Parts: sequence; C-alpha cells; structure tokens
Amino acid sequence: MTNAPWPHGAATGIGSLPGDDPAEAATVVLGELPDLPHLPELPARGLGADMIGRTAALLVDLAVELVPSGYRVAAHPGRDHRRGVDLLRWDLDAVEDAIGRAGEAPAVFKVQVAGPWTLMAGVELHRGHRVLTDLGARREFGESLAEGLALHVAEVRKRTGAEVVVQFDEPSLPTVLAGALPTPSGYGTVPSVPIHDARDVLSKLIDAARAATGNPVIVHCCAPRPPIGLLREAGAGALALDAALLDGIPASLSDDLGEAWDAGVSMFLGLVPGTEPRERLSLREAAEPALRLVDRLGFPRSILASHTVVTPACGLAGASAGWVRAALKQVRDLGKAFVEPPESW
Repeated sequence: MTNAPWPHGAATGIGSLPGDDPAEAATVVLGELPDLPHLPELPARGLGADMIGRTAALLVDLAVELVPSGYRVAAHPGRDHRRGVDLLRWDLDAVEDAIGRAGEAPAVFKVQVAGPWTLMAGVELHRGHRVLTDLGARREFGESLAEGLALHVAEVRKRTGAEVVVQFDEPSLPTVLAGALPTPSGYGTVPSVPIHDARDVLSKLIDAARAATGNPVIVHCCAPRPPIGLLREAGAGALALDAALLDGIPASLSDDLGEAWDAGVSMFLGLVPGTEPRERLSLREAAEPALRLVDRLGFPRSILASHTVVTPACGLAGASAGWVRAALKQVRDLGKAFVEPPESW
C-alpha cells in the first residue's frame, strides 16, 4: 500500500497486554515496537478496561452501565461509564509520560476500538435486546462512535505527536453474520444481519476513521473464517488476521484474500503465539505460515516486505510478562527478516 504510514518491515501488537500497570505497558510497547507502537489495553483491570467498556467510553451523548447480563445503555453517565473514561485517560497519560522519558515521539501510533458490530453485539438496550437488533439504535451508536473516535484521534495525536492509525476489532462480526449470536437471555439467537447492512454500517465507521486520521484503517478479525470480501468492500485498508488459521480456508476465501492483497490491501499477519509455547519457535518456524500463504496464492515473497505488518496471533492478555517481551521482539525480528530474508529462506 503506497500510502501506508508505517515503514516496510514494521511490526506491531494487536492491543491487549497482561497486568494492570499502564506505565509499564507503555514502556514495553514503545521500546519493543518502535515502528508502529500501539495504545496498550489492560483488560485485567476489570470493568471498563475490556474491549466493550473501552470503546463505550468514547461514545458521545451515550453511556453504558454494567448489569448482570453485561453492558446496557444507561440513562446518563454513571460510575461504570466514568470508570471506562478514567482508565482510557490514564492510559494516555502513561503513553505521554513514556514518550517523554524516551525523548523521541514515534512517527506513527495505533489505537484500537471495537468495531461497530462487535460493540452493538456487546451492549443491550433498556428493554434487554442487543443494540444491533434496533435500526434506530444502530444509527445512533454508529454516529456517536464516529464522533467520539474523531475526538479520541485528535487527543492521541496531541499527546503523542504522531500520526494516528485506527484498528477496528471485529471478533463478533462472523457470529453476527451467521445468526449465531445468543440473545441476552441465552434462550435464543439474534437473527443474522444481511451482508449489505453489515458492510454499510462498517463502511461508515471506516470512512469516519480515515477522515479523522488521513490514514488507511485496519480491521482485525481473528476468526477461522474472516469475512475478507466484506471487509475489503467496506473500505478496510489493512486486514489483521491470524495467519495460522489461514491454512485451511476454502478456495473462495483464498480468492478474496488474494484479490485484497493484489489490490494493495496490507495484511497484518499474526505469526507469534499469544502465550508462550512449550518449545519456542525459531524465526524460520514462526514465518512458515506467511511463507506458505504467499506461495499458495502465487505472490512473490517480496510482498511480505511491502504489504505486510507482523503481529502476535491475537492479543497478549493471557501471556506472562516475560513472554510479552519475547513475543514482541520476535514479531519485530520477523518484520525485519521479511525485508532482508536470511539466505536459508
């Protein structure tokens, strides 16, 4: 992708890290991922630190609260909502302080938010139905998230001095499309969302994020069968996928992936395990899923240097502190190896 702000051979994280210390997390990310650091997410802190709570904290003129079945729309911002807002502000404080200690701002900085379908699948309306079941609520949430995201991007740019890139996390999208999302009661499932509706809603948020940043927008989906065609049609400039899950995808999905890559869409390929494996992989072993993928699709391996960013397979929330540093070092080394492959490759 010619307009990607990250350099060839860049590596980054998906988002989450273990622990509850934002200062330590910011220091690790900025130190280990200099080409494309990201805003660390620390879900171990609990309420408001998870994907839905963090993203709900960005909403404008909408608030959520925690009820026994999960997050629900609240009449006004209360303690639960304010906690999410506070945690996000503390995270930005930690990043700003870490940059100050380093003495140099990164050129590009990535932030992650739940995509619209994952957010609307994870929040209930007052009467107990999920937000995505109500057309008016869908529109209201989409507009609110777009406005809040623009404010968030401006704040991150001010705090970091860097260009900002947005990543939408959509782990729930395949379930929403399949009509397999359980109702809050657990006694039924939410009807499937038509593909054109899913594409249009996501497209509006991608457009809003691209307008706020001036950069390509990443969509992350580490499901075994990610809806690659839909994501590309919605305007995703980069796709974040678990490379190990791409070995067994059907031919139609392989075609979608090849067409996206051929059209200039960057691939954020998850190549390093999210938790420490029993035996650590060599650099060549970790690279193998990516090498098999490009060979199978008929691309030259040089595309791994020009149109790929290396990441862990998914978030690192379940990893040990030691593995976090080792994993991030390996993704960084893999990115460099794709630019200057060892002779043995």
